[in-house]
Amino acid sequence: MTISSSLNAGVAGLNANASRLATISDNIANSSTFGYRRVESNFESMVLSQNGGKYAAGGVRATSQRLIDEGGTLVTTSNATDLAVRGRGFIPVASASEVRAGNANPEMLLTSTGSFRTDTDGRLVTESGQVLLGWPANADGTIPNFPRDTSNNLEAVRINSNQLTGEPTTQMTLGVNLPATETGAGAAGIPQELSVEYFDNLGRSETVGVTFTPGSSNQWTMTLRDSALGNSVIGEYQLEFDDSRTSGGTLTTVGQAVGAAGGPYDPATGRLIVNVDGGPMEIDIGLPGESDGLTQLSDRFAPLSISKDGTPVGSMTSAEVDENGFVRAFFDNGATKVIAQVPLVDVPNPNGMASLDSQTYRPSLDSGPFFLWDAGDGPTGEIAGFARQESATDVAGELTSMIQTQRAYSSNAKVIQTVSEMLQETTNIIR
Repeated sequence: MTISSSLNAGVAGLNANASRLATISDNIANSSTFGYRRVESNFESMVLSQNGGKYAAGGVRATSQRLIDEGGTLVTTSNATDLAVRGRGFIPVASASEVRAGNANPEMLLTSTGSFRTDTDGRLVTESGQVLLGWPANADGTIPNFPRDTSNNLEAVRINSNQLTGEPTTQMTLGVNLPATETGAGAAGIPQELSVEYFDNLGRSETVGVTFTPGSSNQWTMTLRDSALGNSVIGEYQLEFDDSRTSGGTLTTVGQAVGAAGGPYDPATGRLIVNVDGGPMEIDIGLPGESDGLTQLSDRFAPLSISKDGTPVGSMTSAEVDENGFVRAFFDNGATKVIAQVPLVDVPNPNGMASLDSQTYRPSLDSGPFFLWDAGDGPTGEIAGFARQESATDVAGELTSMIQTQRAYSSNAKVIQTVSEMLQETTNIIR
């Protein structure tokens, strides 16, 4: 009966608008929720009769979809491990309960932002119990080449605030000027001493003692000793300097006596290798004809530029995540060490992912297969530290939609009221 279909259409309209109001209320309730993605309701008409004759109202049906691909704006914070994605992609996380239970491969969930802080075990975790996942770094700070289509190699990012670190010295640069007057006729020929600190494999401070002994005209003998070996000689070299007008004071040749300690000098790089107690050490004394290393000028002995790598033992002071997802630990000795890398996860259809609590999502068949990208590479954006992503809710727009929904709901209620009155009139006719 046509009048009955009108009643059903009105009821369908009430249900549809009630569903729309539910999405609006959810969006407004989460207008201050970091990382929230708004839900949108759409109406679809239902047609029951397309032929001539009596028309039967089909009504309306409401469908809703979470717009996961539409994020909010970024705001700055004071916490270095507050993270947000700038652009496309999601941060991988896992449930803290799964991680603490010892699950070797916890289920990977995705989020666009999170305020991560260390728990009692040093893991970076949010207040809602989401643990940050990443690839662990090797001891030298490099990231292994893990497969990108699986989450099996992701681990909970752990920051050990009690961690100590020290880097051994493996290379050294000597920029020293030797007095040209010491190799001239009648000169006193006083040896020049230089001591350069280095750090061994255990972070202890040792020294390489360098003695420059003047010889005949423009010639010196350079002797290197290691304090860790009881000041034993680890290298001995014969230096000869140019005295021409164009290249005066620069190295011409570096030689060694037969059986002398130390590795050979490489004129192509300006470097030589000696063996200290902890292993080989590369020493740069400069290229022949260049003034960037050892020189022989004037009458003064001057260590002009002495540099080396390596650091003493230091304690970790802080940790940050850079735009490419590298988790860097900073130490009070000035050292910086990469301890993990957080990838960005991308799927072909973000809106097809399953929505879970705490602004997390799970890849599904509708979203398509996921891929783990380096942040800032491929289609993904960057990771922003000291930042959170605001809710994607536009409160003004939601309030406008709420007014429209209220009017539509009232109109459908009026239809039901009108149908009720018409049925009452029909009943009165029978009487």
